[in-house]
Amino acid sequence: MRYPASTTAAGRGKVSRAQRAARRRPSEMRLCFTFRHCEPTEALKAFAERKFARIAKSLKRSCEVHLIFSVDKYRQSGEATVKSGRFSFVAQTTDKDLYAVIDGLIDKVDRQLKDHLHRAETGRTRALSAAEALAEA
Repeated sequence: MRYPASTTAAGRGKVSRAQRAARRRPSEMRLCFTFRHCEPTEALKAFAERKFARIAKSLKRSCEVHLIFSVDKYRQSGEATVKSGRFSFVAQTTDKDLYAVIDGLIDKVDRQLKDHLHRAETGRTRALSAAEALAEA
């Protein structure tokens, strides 16, 4: 009896990492911009898209990024909310230039994402409270 190639010993569901990575679709990113008291420019939007694309590569699921830029006299501030699955990362920063604001936001969100991925990788959870520790003992 001859078996199809998919059910032979070599093809019994064993998939290499390279094959899994090739099958995995790149995560999608949706950007939403809000500008308060300033003009939206295409250059600023393109800069933000290029910077936040790095965050989307690190995430396994598609993500939503909401950027809010506001200008008050000489102070320019920004807020970024990145949602992916059940996780949400929020960052706020203020600077004299909107491009510097985007750089600050990306640094803060990137740090939060690295911390989250490190916790998921190492399997660390919170420590037991005193009541939980006594209940176990």
